[in-house]
Amino acid sequence: MERTTRERIADRLRAEALSATAIAAEFDLSTGVAVDHVEHVAASLSDSDEQLLVAPPECPDCGFTDFDDRLNVPSRCPDCHSESVNPPAFRIGDQ
Repeated sequence: MERTTRERIADRLRAEALSATAIAAEFDLSTGVAVDHVEHVAASLSDSDEQLLVAPPECPDCGFTDFDDRLNVPSRCPDCHSESVNPPAFRIGDQ
């Protein structure tokens, strides 16, 4: 039996941290759909010993990480206004 897209995404997130953009590219999805899948994967982990871990977006120029939305890529850093913000990365790990 073939595994669902969400099951395959969960398997990948158990193996390594990935951004929504990387998930979208690997599974031929839009970034928004990839984020939606990640949110559903996170909800499905509620009855397990695992949890979704999120490394927040980070500005490589000033190190700012206190973004309001930790799941989406901001267009620029609110602190230094750099447009080269690293996207958040998702991983499944033990609680």
